[in-house]
Amino acid sequence: MSHADRTEAATALTRRRLMLTSAAATATTALMPRGALATVQVQITQGNVQAMPIAIPDFLAGPGAEGDMPRNITQIITSNLTRSGLFAPIDQAAYLEKITNSDSVPRFPDWQAIKAQALLVGKIARQPDGRINAQFRLWDVYNGTQLTGQQFVTSPDNWRRVGHIISDMVYERLTGDKGYFDTRVVFVDETGTKEQRIKRLAIMDQDGANVRYLTRGQDLVLTPRFSPSTQEITYMSFGQGDPRVYLLNIETGQREIVGNFPGMTFSPRFSPDGQRVIMSLQQGGNSNLFVMDLRSKATTRLTDTAAIDTAPSYSPDGSRVCFESDRGGRQQIYVMNANGGPAQRISFGDGAYSTPVWSPRGDTIAFTKQFEGRFAIGVINPDGSGERILTEGFHNEGPTWAPNGRVVMFFRDPAGAPGPSIYTVDLTGRNEQRVPTPGYASDPAWSPLLSASS
Repeated sequence: MSHADRTEAATALTRRRLMLTSAAATATTALMPRGALATVQVQITQGNVQAMPIAIPDFLAGPGAEGDMPRNITQIITSNLTRSGLFAPIDQAAYLEKITNSDSVPRFPDWQAIKAQALLVGKIARQPDGRINAQFRLWDVYNGTQLTGQQFVTSPDNWRRVGHIISDMVYERLTGDKGYFDTRVVFVDETGTKEQRIKRLAIMDQDGANVRYLTRGQDLVLTPRFSPSTQEITYMSFGQGDPRVYLLNIETGQREIVGNFPGMTFSPRFSPDGQRVIMSLQQGGNSNLFVMDLRSKATTRLTDTAAIDTAPSYSPDGSRVCFESDRGGRQQIYVMNANGGPAQRISFGDGAYSTPVWSPRGDTIAFTKQFEGRFAIGVINPDGSGERILTEGFHNEGPTWAPNGRVVMFFRDPAGAPGPSIYTVDLTGRNEQRVPTPGYASDPAWSPLLSASS
């Protein structure tokens, strides 16, 4: 068999295993103590969300802040909050007050007149050592009180992250949930025709900026997944031989094989503590779940069936695992203890269920569902109740969660399209958006919040 034929066959087999039926900022200093939550707050429910009107004037340029950096940071914040679907930034042409001092108390009646509920002001300056100093204040327009204020000192190279971190702080203060903007996404970049597709690992900011390639495309790569440390990913790769599971350090580029198993390995994913990798190993016509301790390299078998068990995902506390299996005749979602044992089936709707991924909040599991020729991305509670479809169409696949558990990213490869693209949809099933990438893109995986570990 030629290398091209072998690659095509392995890709098809891998997809069968995955779907079974489908072809750095520094520490911050508070400007003002954080008081009790004011009345201005976004309410997030499963129904319609009324976007909050918010005013975001361009950040002011302080000493040494030449160029467009203050405005560019403002645009990042505005874009992040708009794309969340929870905020409606007001056109700057409607502003009645011109902000000239970010430390002054605003004229609240002017902002009330344009129906702003919140006001974000800020300033960017450059310190004598060359680092930038970014400050912001978030105001409750109707109560006339400051909700929060912070300043950051960091290198100029981190200016985009400053915009994302401020976005997260505004999001959290006004919704009560952690933000998700200061994050990255690892994905498979695809180029070329479908018959000669080149697939490279790539990483980008959650908004599609700062794309960087992690592999060169000699070998086919699939299913990258982040470690909780954010500096390491696990993924599948195969060249001349069977697929193998690899670990890759994002910063150094160092790569190593996770064990040396006979047969084929699939669907690797880290445990919540980052110390283990759970995966599916093929043995003859079936596959079972195994977990490897990355320090001792000891391997433990978790399932022992004549079926295809694959796509495992840990609960955020590490106590349970969800996975897909055709042990009942058609692939469905099962849940079991993390150390193995009896598994409980939780999906019972029409169609086939695959690629389950546990939410970081622990309260729901995202999945891919195939039924009546359509592919849907949905969520279900760990006990099997509350199934909801978030989006459907032709060939939606591969859900991955934002670290706050409020947004799901996936990829879509419609019939007749030249290649797949990445999309997001929020937990209400609204606000579906395409994530810009340089070319075709698939298999996204969302990182944890970077600022939580910086």
